[in-house]
Amino acid sequence: MRGRKARLRDSARQRVDILLTNSVDYAHRDIIIASRQAEIARRICLKYNLRLPYEQRRLFCRGCKKLIVPGINSRIRIHNHPKSLLTTCIRCGHISRKIF
Repeated sequence: MRGRKARLRDSARQRVDILLTNSVDYAHRDIIIASRQAEIARRICLKYNLRLPYEQRRLFCRGCKKLIVPGINSRIRIHNHPKSLLTTCIRCGHISRKIF
């Protein structure tokens, strides 16, 4: 039998997955609603002490903690030396690097 805390964390994980999936899908139509959904998902993670997987973690800017969607409010560039992927947040200008 699982405890109450574990059940709450599982349901919170499911809600976060749904909110982030919807926010990415909805970002092309209305970025304000998508940002709000991502903000709610982030607050749920903070409340229940959940760690996001890498694919979901990179949806948030590390500078301003807002939703970033490539092509809408972030810029993606490939840099050759060293071989890396540069993601620039258009809101705050923070650059994150993913080295290959």
